[in-house]
Amino acid sequence: MRTFLAGLLAVPLLLAGTRPATAREIAGVTLPETTSAAGRTLILNGAGLRTRFFFKVYVIGLYLERPAPDAGAVLGTDSVRRAELHMLRALSGPEIASAIGSAFERNAGDAAAGLKDRLERFESMFPAVDAGDTLVLTYVPGRGTSVVAKGKEVGVVEGRDFADVLFAVWIGAKPVDPALRQALLAGGR
Repeated sequence: MRTFLAGLLAVPLLLAGTRPATAREIAGVTLPETTSAAGRTLILNGAGLRTRFFFKVYVIGLYLERPAPDAGAVLGTDSVRRAELHMLRALSGPEIASAIGSAFERNAGDAAAGLKDRLERFESMFPAVDAGDTLVLTYVPGRGTSVVAKGKEVGVVEGRDFADVLFAVWIGAKPVDPALRQALLAGGR
């Protein structure tokens, strides 16, 4: 009887080590711990809430092939990466393009002139979004950065150089929000 009870008590302990990956919730948005792109499993490196003037704008999750503790580890490798933006308020396409575009230009430095045409094409891809919509930006080596809005791919911008500056918008030297940058890189620590 004691052996039976000891075995029964051990089952939850054994199962605890084999539990499935949990999801993360921020501002009512649930982000899975993994996703897939281009046949690769991507791991949620970090997630956070973007606010602007006390308004909740979006929840963003940064997915990578391997956890990365800093921007150099993310931008220094030519690997699949994804940013998922879960909108918490309605925004027009030009509002989204302007916000990302200005942060892009701040992070582009000397490369800005060479990226100008691709940035303009990227900015033209954004439709108006409502609260609950999702924007997914996925960089795949050899293909470029795809933009998926409301579940439909609206375009691809070629080049790792473009993707590096785009992801620097959130995790680079001049991010849109330093606290958000820290949250997105938290999983690699």
